[in-house]
Amino acid sequence: MRKLASTLSLLVVGAVAVACSGSPASGGSTSVGGGGTAGVGGASSIGGSGAATGGKSSIGGTSAGAATGGKSGSSATGGKSGTGGASVTSTGGANVATGGATGTTGAPPAGNPDGNCAVPAAAQAAVTTNPTHVIGNGTPASCTSAAVISTIALGGVITFNCGSNPLTITLTDTAKIYNNTGPEIVIDGGGLVTLSGGGQHRILYMDTCDESLVWTSSACQNQDSPHLTLQNLTFINGNSTGQLQEGGGGGAVLVRGGRVKVVNCRFFNNVCDSTGQDLGGAGLRVLSQYNGLPVYVVHSTFGGASGYGNQCSNGGGISSIGVSWTVINSLFSYNSAIGNGGNPADPGTPGGGSGGAIYNDGNTMTLTLCGTRIEQNQVKAYGSAIFFVSNDHTGNIVIDQSVITNNIGGSWYPTYPQISNHDDTPITVTNSTIQ
Repeated sequence: MRKLASTLSLLVVGAVAVACSGSPASGGSTSVGGGGTAGVGGASSIGGSGAATGGKSSIGGTSAGAATGGKSGSSATGGKSGTGGASVTSTGGANVATGGATGTTGAPPAGNPDGNCAVPAAAQAAVTTNPTHVIGNGTPASCTSAAVISTIALGGVITFNCGSNPLTITLTDTAKIYNNTGPEIVIDGGGLVTLSGGGQHRILYMDTCDESLVWTSSACQNQDSPHLTLQNLTFINGNSTGQLQEGGGGGAVLVRGGRVKVVNCRFFNNVCDSTGQDLGGAGLRVLSQYNGLPVYVVHSTFGGASGYGNQCSNGGGISSIGVSWTVINSLFSYNSAIGNGGNPADPGTPGGGSGGAIYNDGNTMTLTLCGTRIEQNQVKAYGSAIFFVSNDHTGNIVIDQSVITNNIGGSWYPTYPQISNHDDTPITVTNSTIQ
């Protein structure tokens, strides 16, 4: 619940440009180049053509069963916001993102081209030169929805061999991670593969507390594995509207439990429910990470250009409850939080509309941004760039070598423009621009 404290805790180090103007400047968006994904320094990734050596070829296999939801996590009551603030008109209606490409030819590349932060070893891409399973036999026709869904259900290190050209695979159902198929699960698209939800369903689902996906621990809300790595992939047209496992959200990807890392990925035109006070994460929704360790998002793009943005009630890019994030050399732009009424919802409203790019709610958690650009995102309620509410006032934000600019709408900006937080939330900013 939003509660304004009397103490302002703010640490600013290094060169920081901050403009506190109430209205964001129009225009000013830097268009990123299109086509392909860039490599990640220090990471080993396989190419898209040629069969991977040393791995089993999986064509078909065991089909994943439908998830039944399992245990639901407790919802934090974060971020009741005050009245006022600019209203923003959402583009594309309640549930469907419009204007975007259905494919990825000419789409924005992965990552912030100006991001130069070092990537720690734990955040780098997994080595996939000896995969456990390979989807495809070298032709696009061999890389079917059935092959993707059944192979992901087998776990292990998964790569694709679909030919030398980019390929979009439209899934007929949500691919599911089974909790007993790890501990390491890697899905590597080689920079060529796009997974699409066809505008009909979520693309990927992992939940350590969903009994249908096999319980492997009595403490499913805090277990070490699976360790899921998504790398060199594009996720488009995921739509989790009405899919309310763990409270819903996660238009493209929903993860609860274990660990998750995203490296060199792109998220375009994904959506989740248009209203709801805590529901969010059109691109990625994460809950219950092991021992409070952070989710790493590295050299990835959420939106990236007009017509490619993601939208949900909250968290147009990413969303979480009680989860820490470390976001490195990434880009969030043209995403929207289209709910109405904040959290808890104002009387007579369904709630939501906060966190144009990032929505973090919970207690002890840290949001770290380095080499990341957040621009041209929009909200109806609060946090046009970032909504960060630590209910017990123990959370903090760290921003280094990053740019937050020209995000649109909302109110409740006690410390910096475009960031909604309790006024006693420690925010450390170095060598960054927030305006």
